[in-house]
Formats: sequence, structure tokens, C-alpha cells
Amino acid sequence: MSAAAAETEEEQQQSKDVVVAPCLRCNEPSKLQCPKCVEQGLPKAPYCSQECFKAAWGEHKKCHKSASLADGWAFCTRRGRSRAATMPAFNWTGDLRPFKIGPPRQVPEHIARPDYAADGTPYSEQESRQQRNVVCRSPEEIEGIRRACLVGREVLDEAARAVRPGVTTDEIDRVVHDAMMEAGAYPSPLNYYNFPKSVCTSINEVICHGIPDQREMAEGDIVNVDVTAFIGGWHGDLNETFAVGKVDEASRKLIKATHDALMAAIAACRPGVRFRDVGDIISRHVTQNGFSVVKTYCGHGIGDLFHCAPNIPHYAHNKAVGVMKEGMVFTIEPMVNAGTWRDVMWPDGWTAVTADGKRSAQFEHQIVITPEGADILTKRLPTSPPLWWEAEGQ
Repeated sequence: MSAAAAETEEEQQQSKDVVVAPCLRCNEPSKLQCPKCVEQGLPKAPYCSQECFKAAWGEHKKCHKSASLADGWAFCTRRGRSRAATMPAFNWTGDLRPFKIGPPRQVPEHIARPDYAADGTPYSEQESRQQRNVVCRSPEEIEGIRRACLVGREVLDEAARAVRPGVTTDEIDRVVHDAMMEAGAYPSPLNYYNFPKSVCTSINEVICHGIPDQREMAEGDIVNVDVTAFIGGWHGDLNETFAVGKVDEASRKLIKATHDALMAAIAACRPGVRFRDVGDIISRHVTQNGFSVVKTYCGHGIGDLFHCAPNIPHYAHNKAVGVMKEGMVFTIEPMVNAGTWRDVMWPDGWTAVTADGKRSAQFEHQIVITPEGADILTKRLPTSPPLWWEAEGQ
């Protein structure tokens, strides 16, 4: 941007109301906001001075280009963002369709971020020995991870309070993003392999990795909200599936069975237990309730990296290698379908849906193996909004 153009934008901005918000670049009280963001109706982009605005322009202007994607059916792939003027030809398995996707939300420069925040590639994760070797964390490392998990839990609880008919999943993304910023955390999904949002929201037949968009949640929907916080160099990962208003009995049963399968698996975790045993426990509970377990996606190691060893499959008779040891940190996150376990990928390269269009639910906790069993680092708090059976006293 030329100096003349910058001066013109400054003159235009001076006629606008003062923004009471921290500068995106230095976190000082702001006096200006980007006029282009105002023009496009984007989230406010406050800056304390023209100098900060100029310094941030090279990165900030990308959100203006991204905003143009919302004009048509926009989607994100693992190779980068693309755009289609009309809905792409695809054999949709259920009633859900993608809606317009807003631009990625901005993260102030003072918030520490993982390496992939820059260009979408998690170089440290790809190159790490932790992809093959499972690390046993020290007490000091576990405390850092515990902090990240607590932030993730508090943010997920904020998102849960916003779930209701008429609210868009993009609004859920805003709630999550703002709560992360307030906590001084980076939302781990943002730009991970070019994922364009700060949280995953998976509705009805979406199994996982749904991209928040402008669709309003409807009475009777179910939605999984998957939150990960990166703070102090550690990731904290968890998710829950919520009922949107009043849902049918079949969906309630699906949600409860998924939650209970997860808790049964965690209860069995302790030193010496094989990773493969987790899938047997989950599958036994799920099939007894008439549902099926997704085989494509699994739990994973996590800590200073978003994803690493070990892999934790959720289905029976899997071939996972290794046993649990004290200090190991990983997630268990079963995805349970009302019909077939098979999944299909939407053209966006992220959204995984059930092959038969029936509903799917998921719950996730991050745990650490202790001498006596497992400590749930992302456990629910006394202040956590009740799940449907808790609200009804069941």
C-alpha cells in the first residue's frame, strides 16, 4: 500500500468513531480501524496508530481477499482456498449443504502461535520423532498441558452456551475465537493445513471437521463443537456433541451412547493397557446400542504438537501397537454413526460425512496416564453447561 493511499485511508478513518479495543499488532488501546474491513462488513480490525496499520498491512490485507470468497460457494482444501461460483456437483449423502464461509479471524501479534499459523504447514509436526515415538511427559510438562486443557474446556463451555436454534456456526466460531483471544491462546485449528476457521462444527450427518459457515442451526439439529487451545507451547483438545433445542429420541440415544463409550474407555486406561484395547471397549458399548464406530479417524498423541503418536483407533480388532505408560498424553474421541460406519469427504477437503446421510456424534477428552489410571485433563467443570441427560436429571 502506498504512503498516499495510507494517508487517504487515515483521513477517512479519522471521521469514524473511535474503536474501544486493543490494537491487533501491539495490543495497545486503539484509535483506528481498517476502513476496508468496515466497507466489507468484516470483523473490526483495530489499530493504535497508522504506523501499526502500515506494519500489519501485508498480512492483514489477506482477510479482504478471503472475504470475497463469501460471494459464492467458498471452500477450503488442504492445498489452499478455492472458490466456485455455484454449488459443486456432488452426491450429497444427507440433507445438509455447505453455506457461505466468512474470512479467517485475526489473531493479535502478541499471542504466541504454532509454526503452521504462517503458511498452513506444521513443519515441526511433520519432522518430529514424536510421529514414531510416544513421549512420556514430565510433571512440569503435564502442568503446562493441563493449563492448555483448562483453557480449552472453558472455551468449549462458552461455545456450548451459544448453541441454540437460529445461531450460525460462524457465530460459534466467533465465540470460540474471542474467548481464545481473551485467554491469550491461539485456536489450534486456525490455518492447520489451511483450515480456515478457529473451531470445527459438525452438524447432523457430519462426522468431523465441519467448517463453520452462515447456516443457522435449526431446532432438532445436533452439533459437535471441537475446540483446541494452544497456550504456553502446549495444545489442549476436546469436543462435545450438543442438542440444538429439542431433538428426537434417536439422536438423544446416539449422543448419550457416544459419551458413555468414551467414558468407559477412559475408565480402563492405565499403565500396561494396550492402545488397541480402547477400540474393543468402545465398539462393545456402541454396538450394544445399535450404532457403528467410524474407522477412518482416531485419537492421537498431543502436547507441544497438535497430532503425534500414539494413534488410538476406536473400532474393535484394530492393529494399534504399544501399551500405555505413565506420563503419556493422548486423546480418545470416538465418532459414532446411527447407520453405516463408512464416511465420505465433501469437496472442501475437510468435511467428513456419513455415507448413508444418517447422523453422527462425537465426544473427546485429552488424558494423561497416571500410576493408578488416567487423569482427564479436559474434564467437565462444575460450571460446565449440562448435557441433555444432565439437564433432565437422568
